[in-house]
Amino acid sequence: MKAIGLRAGRVSSWMLTAGTLLGLFAGAANADGLDDKVTNATKAIESKLVTWRRDIHQHPELSNREVRTGALVAKHLKALKFDEVRIDVAHTGVVGILKGGKPGPVVALRADMDALPVTEQVDLPFASKVTTQYNGETVGVMHACGHDAHTAMLMGVAEVLAGMRADIPGTVMFIFQPAEEGAPAGEEGGAALMMKQGLFKGTQKPAAVFGLHVWPVEAGTIGYRPRETMAAADDLKIVVQGRQTHGSSPWYGTDPITVAGQIVMAIQTIPSRQLDITRSPSVISIGRITGGVRGNIIPDSVEMIGTIRTFDPGVRDELLKRLDRTVTQVATSAGASAEIIHSSYAPVVFNDPALTAASLPALRRAAGDDRVLEVPLIMGSEDFAFYGKDVPSFFFFLGINKDGVKTGEAAANHSPKFYVNEAALPVGVKALSFAALDFLRGGGAQ
Repeated sequence: MKAIGLRAGRVSSWMLTAGTLLGLFAGAANADGLDDKVTNATKAIESKLVTWRRDIHQHPELSNREVRTGALVAKHLKALKFDEVRIDVAHTGVVGILKGGKPGPVVALRADMDALPVTEQVDLPFASKVTTQYNGETVGVMHACGHDAHTAMLMGVAEVLAGMRADIPGTVMFIFQPAEEGAPAGEEGGAALMMKQGLFKGTQKPAAVFGLHVWPVEAGTIGYRPRETMAAADDLKIVVQGRQTHGSSPWYGTDPITVAGQIVMAIQTIPSRQLDITRSPSVISIGRITGGVRGNIIPDSVEMIGTIRTFDPGVRDELLKRLDRTVTQVATSAGASAEIIHSSYAPVVFNDPALTAASLPALRRAAGDDRVLEVPLIMGSEDFAFYGKDVPSFFFFLGINKDGVKTGEAAANHSPKFYVNEAALPVGVKALSFAALDFLRGGGAQ
């Protein structure tokens, strides 16, 4: 993570005022004894959290294919006698509605369920051995981003709050979301599809939504940031068209592999040399290059896929314009041609500043006053951002490093060596539970 300043971001009509929320939340914490109930109930299910997480970890499923995981979640919510359990939402998602015994607003909590096409390299008795087909290749499947932990923690919150529903002043919507990592080619999915299907429509529209993500920092610590927090992401595909020839005689054709290499280098100068880095950060990365079948044949074409990350809409527009120009002109200069396709995956994760400030006491009660820290901008993206476009949202981060492993020393998210310290799971359960209850006890947005 790298710290950098940002200009003032968007201001939306739904944005909560700090004075309203802070006034509503003031004095709410544990005045009714609910915090003690949450703490005791969380302690009672610690072994369940570990069991759920390990079971999901050992049986990972890719985006829009979370059939087993969704069934596990739905069975759990039904056993807790939720007022409503909707299945097959956005293909495999599950939405549960828990109505409290007292009147009040609606608040939503979200966890994602999908795994990644990564072959696990962590030596665990419950390590994933699953393989599947992905983009025409046989790949391993692994929860290399911690969604197994997210799902287990939200299942834990469901059990904790269901056990005290008579005391809850309002309604809690539980969102178990598929396809956060992106739907397969040709499919829709994730938060965007859930919202498209009307998740927040009608009388059950939440007044706020909360979510968390495990992060490779000290276990049990919580990181947060008001306003812009995680980058917007665009998917990028570039197809370079050359002319096939024998590898011994490249002058008889047009080598798209050489052109692709020139393009990769050229587009890196867009963020570093063509955009104002004092305005906001941006990144272009190519993650896959494919082309050719033999070492002595120069192919007709090369395909590159990658990602673009930005925080500012104006910077994004300028970057895309310069990207198209650079790719086209580099290819043309070599006698080749290039097709560029970019499509938005997710907007910026924006934490409502008032909701963030009002939720900090809940996080501190869960983790400890000195273990809740403001973090720099994060270039990673999250489709949780789609919920925040419709209602005030707050997304924070839970540390899950092994004991003694410092920030920067652990494997990053999406690594085959990604590791979750399960001792942090109860902290996440309490943080989400306290945040939801504080919001409901404060009466929600007014």
